[in-house]
Amino acid sequence: MGIRGEIKYTVFASGDVTRSVLEQRAGQSMFHLGPERDRSIYSGINVRIVPLEQADFVVCSGLDDDDTETPDDYRGRLELMLARKLFMVCGNPDVVVERGDKLVYCAGAIADLYATLGGEVLYAGKPYRPIYDLALAKAEAAAGRKVPLKRVLAIGDSVRTDLKGARTVGVDFLFVTSGIHAEELGGRERPNAKALTATFAAAGEMPKAVMRQLVW
Repeated sequence: MGIRGEIKYTVFASGDVTRSVLEQRAGQSMFHLGPERDRSIYSGINVRIVPLEQADFVVCSGLDDDDTETPDDYRGRLELMLARKLFMVCGNPDVVVERGDKLVYCAGAIADLYATLGGEVLYAGKPYRPIYDLALAKAEAAAGRKVPLKRVLAIGDSVRTDLKGARTVGVDFLFVTSGIHAEELGGRERPNAKALTATFAAAGEMPKAVMRQLVW
Protein backbone atom coordinates (compact mmCIF):
# COMPACT_ATOMS: atom_id res chain seq x y z
CA MET A 1 0.00 0.00 0.00
CA GLY A 2 3.04 2.27 -0.03
CA ILE A 3 3.36 2.65 3.74
CA ARG A 4 6.93 3.36 4.85
CA GLY A 5 8.73 0.27 6.12
CA GLU A 6 9.67 1.68 9.52
CA ILE A 7 6.01 2.16 10.41
CA LYS A 8 5.53 -1.62 10.61
CA TYR A 9 7.23 -1.65 14.00
CA THR A 10 4.29 0.20 15.52
CA VAL A 11 1.68 -2.17 14.09
CA PHE A 12 -0.14 -4.36 16.58
CA ALA A 13 -3.54 -5.96 17.07
CA SER A 14 -5.99 -7.06 19.73
CA GLY A 15 -3.73 -10.07 20.28
CA ASP A 16 -1.16 -7.71 21.82
CA VAL A 17 -3.76 -6.51 24.32
CA THR A 18 -4.71 -10.13 25.02
CA ARG A 19 -1.06 -10.97 25.73
CA SER A 20 -0.75 -8.03 28.13
CA VAL A 21 -3.77 -9.32 30.07
CA LEU A 22 -2.26 -12.82 30.19
CA GLU A 23 1.06 -11.46 31.45
CA GLN A 24 -0.83 -9.99 34.39
CA ARG A 25 -2.21 -13.48 35.10
CA ALA A 26 1.12 -15.31 34.90
CA GLY A 27 1.07 -18.67 36.64
CA GLN A 28 -2.67 -19.17 36.28
CA SER A 29 -4.38 -21.82 34.16
CA MET A 30 -6.62 -20.98 31.22
CA PHE A 31 -8.97 -22.62 28.78
CA HIS A 32 -8.53 -21.66 25.13
CA LEU A 33 -11.81 -21.32 23.27
CA GLY A 34 -10.96 -21.13 19.59
CA PRO A 35 -9.08 -22.83 16.75
CA GLU A 36 -5.74 -24.53 17.26
CA ARG A 37 -4.06 -22.11 14.84
CA ASP A 38 -4.49 -19.25 17.34
CA ARG A 39 -2.45 -20.82 20.12
CA SER A 40 0.75 -19.06 19.03
CA ILE A 41 -0.61 -16.00 20.86
CA TYR A 42 0.43 -17.66 24.15
CA SER A 43 4.04 -18.23 23.11
CA GLY A 44 6.47 -17.14 25.80
CA ILE A 45 3.79 -16.38 28.41
CA ASN A 46 3.65 -18.26 31.72
CA VAL A 47 0.11 -19.59 31.52
CA ARG A 48 -1.06 -23.21 31.41
CA ILE A 49 -3.69 -24.33 28.90
CA VAL A 50 -6.01 -26.80 30.63
CA PRO A 51 -9.49 -28.32 30.15
CA LEU A 52 -12.42 -26.03 30.89
CA GLU A 53 -13.23 -27.83 34.16
CA GLN A 54 -9.77 -26.94 35.56
CA ALA A 55 -9.34 -23.40 34.22
CA ASP A 56 -9.00 -20.19 36.23
CA PHE A 57 -10.18 -18.12 33.28
CA VAL A 58 -10.95 -18.36 29.54
CA VAL A 59 -9.51 -16.76 26.42
CA CYS A 60 -11.79 -16.76 23.37
CA SER A 61 -10.06 -16.24 20.02
CA GLY A 62 -12.90 -17.43 17.77
CA LEU A 63 -14.89 -20.46 16.74
CA ASP A 64 -13.31 -23.88 16.26
CA ASP A 65 -14.89 -24.10 12.79
CA ASP A 66 -16.24 -20.74 11.68
CA ASP A 67 -17.29 -22.16 8.30
CA THR A 68 -20.06 -24.28 9.85
CA GLU A 69 -20.57 -23.26 13.49
CA THR A 70 -22.57 -20.45 15.10
CA PRO A 71 -22.23 -18.96 18.60
CA ASP A 72 -25.22 -21.00 19.77
CA ASP A 73 -23.15 -24.17 19.29
CA TYR A 74 -21.11 -22.97 22.29
CA ARG A 75 -24.03 -22.36 24.65
CA GLY A 76 -23.34 -25.53 26.69
CA ARG A 77 -19.72 -24.57 27.31
CA LEU A 78 -20.69 -20.99 28.13
CA GLU A 79 -23.25 -22.17 30.68
CA LEU A 80 -20.54 -24.30 32.33
CA MET A 81 -18.24 -21.27 32.39
CA LEU A 82 -21.01 -19.18 33.92
CA ALA A 83 -21.65 -21.79 36.60
CA ARG A 84 -17.96 -21.62 37.52
CA LYS A 85 -17.97 -17.79 37.32
CA LEU A 86 -15.06 -17.80 34.89
CA PHE A 87 -13.70 -14.51 33.56
CA MET A 88 -13.37 -14.37 29.74
CA VAL A 89 -10.84 -12.43 27.68
CA CYS A 90 -12.24 -11.87 24.18
CA GLY A 91 -9.29 -11.70 21.80
CA ASN A 92 -11.28 -10.05 19.00
CA PRO A 93 -14.54 -8.18 19.69
CA ASP A 94 -15.68 -8.38 16.05
CA VAL A 95 -18.95 -10.29 15.73
CA VAL A 96 -18.25 -11.12 12.09
CA VAL A 97 -15.20 -10.77 9.86
CA GLU A 98 -14.67 -10.93 6.12
CA ARG A 99 -13.17 -14.07 4.63
CA GLY A 100 -12.97 -13.70 0.90
CA ASP A 101 -16.46 -12.77 -0.27
CA LYS A 102 -18.35 -13.99 2.80
CA LEU A 103 -18.80 -13.08 6.46
CA VAL A 104 -18.01 -15.57 9.23
CA TYR A 105 -18.63 -15.38 12.97
CA CYS A 106 -15.77 -14.18 15.14
CA ALA A 107 -14.86 -14.24 18.85
CA GLY A 108 -17.01 -11.22 19.64
CA ALA A 109 -20.16 -13.18 18.83
CA ILE A 110 -19.33 -15.81 21.46
CA ALA A 111 -18.26 -13.18 23.99
CA ASP A 112 -21.49 -11.22 23.47
CA LEU A 113 -23.52 -14.37 24.12
CA TYR A 114 -21.55 -15.05 27.29
CA ALA A 115 -22.08 -11.48 28.46
CA THR A 116 -25.80 -11.78 27.72
CA LEU A 117 -25.92 -14.91 29.89
CA GLY A 118 -24.32 -12.90 32.71
CA GLY A 119 -20.63 -13.73 32.25
CA GLU A 120 -17.78 -11.27 32.85
CA VAL A 121 -15.93 -10.35 29.64
CA LEU A 122 -12.93 -8.16 28.88
CA TYR A 123 -12.87 -7.21 25.18
CA ALA A 124 -9.27 -6.78 24.01
CA GLY A 125 -10.05 -4.88 20.82
CA LYS A 126 -12.27 -2.14 19.42
CA PRO A 127 -14.46 -0.39 20.48
CA TYR A 128 -13.10 -0.83 24.02
CA ARG A 129 -10.53 1.41 25.62
CA PRO A 130 -7.53 -0.93 26.20
CA ILE A 131 -6.53 -1.22 22.54
CA TYR A 132 -6.71 2.54 22.01
CA ASP A 133 -4.60 3.24 25.08
CA LEU A 134 -1.97 0.81 23.81
CA ALA A 135 -2.10 2.28 20.29
CA LEU A 136 -1.68 5.84 21.53
CA ALA A 137 1.16 4.82 23.86
CA LYS A 138 2.99 3.10 21.00
CA ALA A 139 2.43 6.07 18.71
CA GLU A 140 3.87 8.43 21.29
CA ALA A 141 6.84 6.14 21.92
CA ALA A 142 7.55 6.03 18.17
CA ALA A 143 7.18 9.79 17.80
CA GLY A 144 9.11 10.60 20.96
CA ARG A 145 6.48 13.14 21.97
CA LYS A 146 2.88 13.55 23.03
CA VAL A 147 0.44 12.91 20.17
CA PRO A 148 -2.67 15.14 20.39
CA LEU A 149 -5.94 13.34 19.69
CA LYS A 150 -6.80 15.89 16.99
CA ARG A 151 -3.89 14.45 14.96
CA VAL A 152 -5.18 10.86 15.20
CA LEU A 153 -7.34 9.23 12.52
CA ALA A 154 -9.07 5.89 13.07
CA ILE A 155 -9.94 3.90 9.92
CA GLY A 156 -12.35 0.98 9.67
CA ASP A 157 -15.39 -0.67 8.10
CA SER A 158 -17.58 -1.36 11.16
CA VAL A 159 -19.93 1.08 12.84
CA ARG A 160 -20.21 -1.28 15.82
CA THR A 161 -16.50 -1.40 16.62
CA ASP A 162 -14.53 1.11 14.54
CA LEU A 163 -16.88 4.10 14.50
CA LYS A 164 -18.07 3.62 18.08
CA GLY A 165 -14.53 3.21 19.38
CA ALA A 166 -13.21 6.29 17.61
CA ARG A 167 -16.03 8.41 18.98
CA THR A 168 -15.58 7.01 22.50
CA VAL A 169 -11.88 7.87 22.50
CA GLY A 170 -12.41 11.22 20.77
CA VAL A 171 -10.56 10.84 17.46
CA ASP A 172 -11.67 11.39 13.87
CA PHE A 173 -12.91 8.39 11.93
CA LEU A 174 -12.70 7.39 8.25
CA PHE A 175 -15.36 4.86 7.24
CA VAL A 176 -14.60 2.34 4.46
CA THR A 177 -17.82 1.26 2.71
CA SER A 178 -16.54 -1.86 0.91
CA GLY A 179 -16.14 -3.88 4.12
CA ILE A 180 -18.58 -5.79 6.31
CA HIS A 181 -21.47 -3.35 5.71
CA ALA A 182 -21.10 -3.44 1.92
CA GLU A 183 -24.21 -5.47 1.12
CA GLU A 184 -26.55 -3.46 3.34
CA LEU A 185 -25.15 -0.30 1.73
CA GLY A 186 -26.06 -1.50 -1.75
CA GLY A 187 -22.87 -3.23 -2.84
CA ARG A 188 -19.10 -2.83 -2.77
CA GLU A 189 -18.75 -0.72 -5.90
CA ARG A 190 -21.61 1.80 -5.57
CA PRO A 191 -22.83 2.29 -2.01
CA ASN A 192 -26.24 3.93 -1.68
CA ALA A 193 -26.07 7.36 -0.05
CA LYS A 194 -29.43 6.98 1.70
CA ALA A 195 -28.49 3.56 3.07
CA LEU A 196 -25.19 5.01 4.27
CA THR A 197 -26.93 7.87 6.06
CA ALA A 198 -29.41 5.45 7.62
CA THR A 199 -26.57 3.24 8.89
CA PHE A 200 -24.89 6.16 10.62
CA ALA A 201 -28.21 7.39 12.01
CA ALA A 202 -28.92 3.95 13.49
CA ALA A 203 -25.45 3.95 15.07
CA GLY A 204 -25.99 7.44 16.47
CA GLU A 205 -22.57 8.53 15.21
CA MET A 206 -21.14 10.17 12.09
CA PRO A 207 -17.66 9.65 10.63
CA LYS A 208 -15.32 12.45 9.61
CA ALA A 209 -15.16 11.08 6.06
CA VAL A 210 -16.15 8.12 3.90
CA MET A 211 -14.32 6.28 1.12
CA ARG A 212 -15.08 3.13 -0.82
CA GLN A 213 -11.71 1.43 -0.40
CA LEU A 214 -8.68 2.38 1.65
CA VAL A 215 -5.95 3.90 -0.53
CA TRP A 216 -2.77 5.18 1.05
